[in-house]
Amino acid sequence: MMKPGLSLLIGLKAAALFSQFLFLRFYGFRLLSIPFLYASLVSLLVSIASLPSINLPLLLGKKSDGTFPVWSIVIFGPFLFFVRFLPSLRGLYLKDDPYSEICEGVYVGGWPCSPDRLPPGTPAVVDCTCELPRCLEVSGTGYLCVPTWDTRSPQPEEIEIAVRWICKKRELKKPVFIHCAYGHGRSVAVTCAVLVALGVAEDWKNAEKIIKEKRSCIRMNPSHRKALEEWSKHRLSAPKKKDNDVSSMLLSGS
Repeated sequence: MMKPGLSLLIGLKAAALFSQFLFLRFYGFRLLSIPFLYASLVSLLVSIASLPSINLPLLLGKKSDGTFPVWSIVIFGPFLFFVRFLPSLRGLYLKDDPYSEICEGVYVGGWPCSPDRLPPGTPAVVDCTCELPRCLEVSGTGYLCVPTWDTRSPQPEEIEIAVRWICKKRELKKPVFIHCAYGHGRSVAVTCAVLVALGVAEDWKNAEKIIKEKRSCIRMNPSHRKALEEWSKHRLSAPKKKDNDVSSMLLSGS
């Protein structure tokens, strides 16, 4: 059974904020209690939307260019600012590398909040987060957003879209950086599929082992593995062959 993950964490946060609201309300701080009530309701909504049975990352409104509309910032501000500072706080006690090169020109890692956290070569970026913005200072040779909740996995069809996009970039010899918040789960799932499509790994299980050797901090969960298994059964991308370029691979697959 798939674990609640993010839903449980944000649900507990909603309960804590609501308890603070009740505490302030009880002692007569009615005006001061309103922000806590609002923040608890936002957290509750996010907790529900991120449940495995619902899984609605579009709730936050992240656009295809990686930015958030004004209405989303206004409504979900408490949550968006909370998760935006989590990677920085986590970095104080966990010293994960910002990125790791898995094979030639393919990197996986955490949220590039600044240009110094990007791999070399001005890479194209695949963003697997739905809660973190694209840093405006980070520009490359392309950007693809695959909005996914933390602890969840991109859908098999989203993995396929990302794989095809990445294969086209690699055909042009452009480096690609696949990231989520920490480079532990969502981005790793996509990278597994990419390694299979490029012919680096025989299957996603072998790809996971290859990535683990290069980035020991990865932690895929059952949702990631289930999505990869479904992608493996129905994917259109065929493994790259030495005698054929990526274009031929995609055409024959389709």
